[in-house]
Amino acid sequence: MSFITLMLMAIGLSMDACAVAICKGLSMRQASFRKAAIVGLYFGGFQAAMPLVGFLLGIQFASLITSVDHWIAFVLLLIIGGKMVKEGFEDDDCCCDTEEPDLSPKAMLPLAVATSIDALAVGISYAFLQVKIAPAVTLIGVTTFAISAAGVKVGNVFGGKYKSKAELAGGVILVLMGVKILLEHTVLA
Repeated sequence: MSFITLMLMAIGLSMDACAVAICKGLSMRQASFRKAAIVGLYFGGFQAAMPLVGFLLGIQFASLITSVDHWIAFVLLLIIGGKMVKEGFEDDDCCCDTEEPDLSPKAMLPLAVATSIDALAVGISYAFLQVKIAPAVTLIGVTTFAISAAGVKVGNVFGGKYKSKAELAGGVILVLMGVKILLEHTVLA
């Protein structure tokens, strides 16, 4: 998988976290670098860990289904991306509170897990596609950290205006990556 493809995948995966980070920033009186870094570390850390877990699970049974691995990757990315596109069109402000957000582990761990479940499925597809996992998870983690930290600042300055656009963009990127993988293994093979 090329660097550009991995980068686009990392950006697509980070959009759920970005949307939640925007909401965190929206409810902050002042979005300091420390607060943005805390949010970025939670989301970036889990977005890096989940594909690694998925990859390790996927390599256990990848040899059994190599003839259809591209279809599995396509379906997983289509489902994840489609869900994000759908959420991008919904007017949902559930993550946006009106009081100063709680950045404690009790508050952030569930959000980090919830926004990174899709990365678990991507990790499984990486096992089938024999992606070099260390650079992939590093790129996903660093990208998500940066985008989430920036999302806190954006949310603090601009409010919830860009939340749905971030979800929509991330979903479209993931669907397009799924189509690219399918085409590389069927039509272009």
